[in-house]
Amino acid sequence: MLKNIKVRYRKRLLRVGGKLLWYFEKLIPHYSLIGNTAFFDPNEFDWAKELEANWSLIRKELDEILKYQDELPNFQDISPDQANSTSMDDLWKTYFLYGYGIKVEKSCQRCPQTTRLIEKIPGMKTAFFSILFPGKHIPEHRGPYKGVIRCLLGLKIPEQKEKCRIRVGDEARFWEEGKAMIFDDSFPHEAWNETNDMRVVLFLDVMRPMNFPLSFINSLVMKLIAISPYIQDAYNLQKQWDEHLEKIFTKG
Repeated sequence: MLKNIKVRYRKRLLRVGGKLLWYFEKLIPHYSLIGNTAFFDPNEFDWAKELEANWSLIRKELDEILKYQDELPNFQDISPDQANSTSMDDLWKTYFLYGYGIKVEKSCQRCPQTTRLIEKIPGMKTAFFSILFPGKHIPEHRGPYKGVIRCLLGLKIPEQKEKCRIRVGDEARFWEEGKAMIFDDSFPHEAWNETNDMRVVLFLDVMRPMNFPLSFINSLVMKLIAISPYIQDAYNLQKQWDEHLEKIFTKG
């Protein structure tokens, strides 16, 4: 019975929180310092240019992680609440460094150069290696919150890049190694890897630059999201995977 009460409370909390975010999102385009387009020019962000300049350092650390690719968690293993954004298969693997501002200490220790670079990004909240295996399709969905923008830094991209793409709104783009792609994930979007090779990007969520007072409210909203049941559940799942990965990496 207690479990049923918790489930009802969780659903009610998520429903109320969703309505508040919906209202707040209506204001964001009017206060955004970068407009309200689907894609953004990476050259407008100094931190994106630094990532591109140092992408080979990140790729080198990624290559070490990929030696254990079969042991890495699937996206839905960490974030079951977003399972509707991916089919329940083993074709989307993750290696988390940060989640909504919460640092995954052991993962960061294994990738010191990557961690150094992402921690310099103003407003960085989430960071992980996003690994799409051949044949993976992420169905159309939208991100939960417009107060962040998303950066995907190409690290390992198949040669047939036209078959490895993302559509945001009405526009499709391809990844390139060493290049950052920045977009607003509150637009409907979907992704494909229709090649025979793996696609890996450094996935980042960064707080959207906004004028005051929305910038202040945005910071507050992000803190509330971080302590929500949705994120805390994901954090607890990540801790379980941390223990598993520590054993695997130690053996290796």
